[in-house]
Amino acid sequence: MAKESAVDETLRALAHPARRAMLQLVWDAERSSSDLADAVGMSRPAASQHLKVLRDAGLVHVRVDGNQRLYQVDLERLSAVRSQLEGFWGARLGRLATEVAGHLRQRGPEGSGEPQGGPQVDQGRGA
Repeated sequence: MAKESAVDETLRALAHPARRAMLQLVWDAERSSSDLADAVGMSRPAASQHLKVLRDAGLVHVRVDGNQRLYQVDLERLSAVRSQLEGFWGARLGRLATEVAGHLRQRGPEGSGEPQGGPQVDQGRGA
């Protein structure tokens, strides 16, 4: 159950577009909170609140350098969340893809209504 609540917390943290943007900005390099605030068009106090949500969810690490707080993504945490989501969605999405492919084969090329392979001819009756 602890893993589920951690995933829930992560998904709630990712629900806000500004937090997703911040996460993208710190994916490959450390960025200061003021840089992040400027990049997403927020005041520094608002950005700090969003960064706290990301930090509490374990999505970013913070390092203090003098009077700056530098943020970077926690790749290990994201990997764990991805693994859990794939465990939940992986097989279901695979079955959905199979269903859609089967449906498209039945509809035929470009939605013609004819099954692939051309029109069906009833060969059991004489003409």
